[in-house]
Order: sequence, then structure tokens, then C-alpha cells
Amino acid sequence: MIATLLILGGTVFGVLGALHAVYTLLDLHNPRRLAPVDPSVAHAMANSALRLSGGRTDMWRAWIGFNFSHSLGVLMVAGLALWAGFRIKMLPVGIIMPALTLIGCVYEVLALLYWFRIPAIGVAIGTGCFAAAWVLSLR
Repeated sequence: MIATLLILGGTVFGVLGALHAVYTLLDLHNPRRLAPVDPSVAHAMANSALRLSGGRTDMWRAWIGFNFSHSLGVLMVAGLALWAGFRIKMLPVGIIMPALTLIGCVYEVLALLYWFRIPAIGVAIGTGCFAAAWVLSLR
């Protein structure tokens, strides 16, 4: 049951991370998914340099990069959970499951504060699976 919960939670995170990466990739040429509703905002982002970069990149390129790196982070959480689920008998569960649960809780706080409903629900489900696996491992 513990392995199943880790695999289920990892799958949820994997789907969310993969969809985010695909949407970001599609927005490279036709911004309409993770882009502002008002096209003038995207245009302003593309024409506004990021101060920190010393003018070497603009806000739109930074936005795309942030979204790709966010996708990668979520996919890495998914990979760790799936790996743990398939190797449950050989792992230090006392470290991996609390770590997955904590990471999931951080993503849930971010989702509730800054994102929208579907990611918040998905992250809650995935994190719930991690937490349940952890509780079951303590028995």
C-alpha cells in the first residue's frame, strides 16, 4: 500500500509537471496558456529588460525560463516519488517520505497563495498520498 501511494502521488506530480512543461513549450510560439490574458502585457514583458540581468534578458524570456524550471522541479519530485515507490524495500523511508511530504506541503502553500484551483487540488492529492504513505510506514 505504501508503494502504491508513493507511485500515485508521484504520478499526480508527474502529470502536473509534464502539462506545465508542454504548456510552456507551446507558449514559446503561440502564447495563450501560461500567458497574460491581455496581449499588451506579454508585449510589455518582452520589451522590458530584467534589472538583475543588466539588460541581457527580458521579462518574457525570464517568465518562460521560470516556467520551465518550475516544471523541472515538479518532475524531479515526481521522479523521486516514483523511484521510491518502486524501490520501497531498499530505501531509508524515514528520510524520503517526510521529505516528499514537506516538499508537497511547500508546493501546496504556493498553489493556494499564487496559482489556481486545478494545481492546488492536484498538489493536495499528491501530497496527501505522500503523507498517507509516511503515516503507514510508521506503523
